[in-house]
Amino acid sequence: MPNMKTDDALSDEAIEWLVRLDAERSNQAARDAFAGWRDLSPQHEAAAREAENLWNGLPAAGRRVRQTDRRSALTRRAAIGGVLLTGAGFGLVRSGLIRFDPFSDYVTDVGEQKVINLADGSTVQLNARSALSVYIEDRLRRVRLVEGQATFTVAKDSRRPFVVEAGTGRSTAIGTIFDVDIARDVVEVTVVEGAVSVESGSTSSAKLGANRRIRYTDDGTLLAPEDVDANIELAWRRGKLIFNGRRLADVVNELERYRPGRVIIAGEGLRNLQVTGVFDVSDPASIVSTIRDALPVRVTELPLVTIIRSI
Repeated sequence: MPNMKTDDALSDEAIEWLVRLDAERSNQAARDAFAGWRDLSPQHEAAAREAENLWNGLPAAGRRVRQTDRRSALTRRAAIGGVLLTGAGFGLVRSGLIRFDPFSDYVTDVGEQKVINLADGSTVQLNARSALSVYIEDRLRRVRLVEGQATFTVAKDSRRPFVVEAGTGRSTAIGTIFDVDIARDVVEVTVVEGAVSVESGSTSSAKLGANRRIRYTDDGTLLAPEDVDANIELAWRRGKLIFNGRRLADVVNELERYRPGRVIIAGEGLRNLQVTGVFDVSDPASIVSTIRDALPVRVTELPLVTIIRSI
């Protein structure tokens, strides 16, 4: 079926149907009625497919709404907003409104950054929506980055290596400046100054110098190193985000650090669209505006979720 634009009224009706069917899964009559509604016109079918794509992009634990919501004339905004607000806490934790990190030594919230002075003289600049724990011992300095991103300025101590654990890998330095970023599907290690040894999995390792970056995946695969401008890549440390032809998917990952809620890209084909610009981390709305104005997409902002989809 060719793509076609659906109007808001049909989109709202389609969302109402999905809310009802999710609440009454054993109701065959309701499923038959929805099938009949879809057959009314190609526009009805397009609205149903669009609604299913949006619905399937939300956390499964968050697809429950109150009975009072089901009885009301739900708009698309109210339906999805209600879904997220009543998702047994899961959606709120993922959105950043509720953070559950009882075992981390240091935690930052959405939009919050923090500088941490360690006992050995090293410092950590912790980016927004991040968490880490620190273990300073006689023979080893070890940090566990649980989530998010941090830049480490390591005090020189040849007797005690400084090790940052994140995901399936370890980054080791003696005295240097480097950054570790846990993204959605990889961990990125970027060296600003000095040298860092990166290990992932049981056998893979690489040594990086300044302005070099390496990524490793959840299964321990170490990807090829690449040249970068560390000052641009880590501009968040001075309150800026600089994107030069960055993938929309990567920009969304950054955006979620600085504003509450989830950002859903509805369609794999949109993830590789490129974004260019310089932004202030204190003004994440400007990133959303640029995405809306510069790319061939529609941006729908709902309570706790922003949806980016094709025009």
